[in-house]
Amino acid sequence: MLDLGKRNVLGVQISAIDYEAVVDRVIASAERRERLTISALAVHGVMTGVLDSAQRYRLNHLDLVVPDGQPVRWALRFVHGIRLPDRVYGPTLMLKACEAAAERALGVYLYGSRPDVLAALRRNLQARVPGLRLAGAEPSCFRRLSDREQRELAERIESSGAAIVFVGLGCPRQEVWIYELGHLLHLPLLAVGAAFDFHAGLLPQAPPSMQEAGLEWMFRLACEPRRLWRRYLFLNPAYASLVLMQTLGIVTFDGIEEAPPREFVRFG
Repeated sequence: MLDLGKRNVLGVQISAIDYEAVVDRVIASAERRERLTISALAVHGVMTGVLDSAQRYRLNHLDLVVPDGQPVRWALRFVHGIRLPDRVYGPTLMLKACEAAAERALGVYLYGSRPDVLAALRRNLQARVPGLRLAGAEPSCFRRLSDREQRELAERIESSGAAIVFVGLGCPRQEVWIYELGHLLHLPLLAVGAAFDFHAGLLPQAPPSMQEAGLEWMFRLACEPRRLWRRYLFLNPAYASLVLMQTLGIVTFDGIEEAPPREFVRFG
């Protein structure tokens, strides 16, 4: 088990941690009914924090921001000399947390995406993780939630008996969601992004060799070129350049802001 705390990568506080330590914290928080907010961030997620000070504030006030992408894991090594044994990939983290929850009879709740995706996800998770208790599932509203809607949603989740919530809204909406709902719920919230589509069988995952080489973005770009081309062709080179400059000490990045820079937008 490895947990070396948070490190600044382009101003975003990334947790230098492994799967075992994350799952251990999730289960401990679930059993104690304690708030825990976790996001699995790849390059795109880190860059949302670089380009938007409000989003950077949210990210830096989550409990754990784990290195979902290999380039984020590599940045911990280049900038801070930390060699993690592996990244903490959102889809894999979701499965490991589900397996641990099933062993302890802890219910899980699925929030986000569309009804058809959730239906397939429920079937596949229960087939893959015997004994998993699904306390509930709710699709995204795909719009801003009011304060009242947030409270009502939190009440539905609490009353379901769920001990862990997985959130699949896509970046950056899911990080906004767990930041805001985290103040209303006393249980772990895990933002796992494309894990919903992957485990529902709607999107193929990159071959392991491409994932290990940090080329998963290339596979996903080939699968969804219209949606992802701007993200990868502009943000990836910018990220690599900034990490190089931070490693060489040419540029420094601020730490955690004490106050939010402006009003936040809610997404559901």
